[in-house]
Amino acid sequence: MAHTWDPDRYLTYADERGRPFVELLSRIAATGPATVVDLGCGTGNLTRLLAQRWPGADVLGLDSSPQMVERARRVEGVTARVATIEDFARSGTSRPPSDVVVTNSALQWVPDHLALLPDLVDRVAPGGWFALQVPGNMDEPSHTIRRDLAAEADYAAHTQGVATPRAHDAQTYLRVLQACGCEVDAWETTYLHVLRGQDPVLTWVSGTGARPTLQALPEPLRSRFEAELGRRLREAYPDRGHGVVLPFRRVFAVARRG
Repeated sequence: MAHTWDPDRYLTYADERGRPFVELLSRIAATGPATVVDLGCGTGNLTRLLAQRWPGADVLGLDSSPQMVERARRVEGVTARVATIEDFARSGTSRPPSDVVVTNSALQWVPDHLALLPDLVDRVAPGGWFALQVPGNMDEPSHTIRRDLAAEADYAAHTQGVATPRAHDAQTYLRVLQACGCEVDAWETTYLHVLRGQDPVLTWVSGTGARPTLQALPEPLRSRFEAELGRRLREAYPDRGHGVVLPFRRVFAVARRG
């Protein structure tokens, strides 16, 4: 079921969302790459860091959302186009291999993306780098509450088949990338984001993981769902006077192609 993205909503917690990208980027030891690709570039606010890190490179950002790409096209030093990760993986010889390919918090939206990793590695030049980061918090209340609520009778008829994020642990990505002939560094980090404002966890998830579910619901069901989701999230993530703590596990892998 198709859904759209809201760049402004997504950027509400841009600093917190950007920290994993900075950590991922710090582990890529490429020097002087000619071509750099960001798969799932979103608004391009983080793709900008690739252009700053390698100012001599041709930096290309790809995203399936026209709304996101429109924003990314405003970023200096970045060329942005509408395309899916699958499009890039299967582009074959239509474009030469890239020296660095990065995908940050995007692969979780690609069904069966483990099977796509060999094709993505094939799009990397020998000696080049492939780096990924995906959320690893699918079993946290921020996700389980949404899933349980969406399965209730009032909503289930509308939410069946909506896009939901799925990812794997670091060791799984390490093994798959090793089988592709890469040297791999894989790890996990849990961030403790301290969020402030009204219903901050609802604001966070409604810009990412919960967005397809919300868009699948017609009014007035959507408003009822959002209100109940917010209530349950407030119980799961209480503000004890110092902001709301959102634990967020992230999974990373950086691979150098042999």
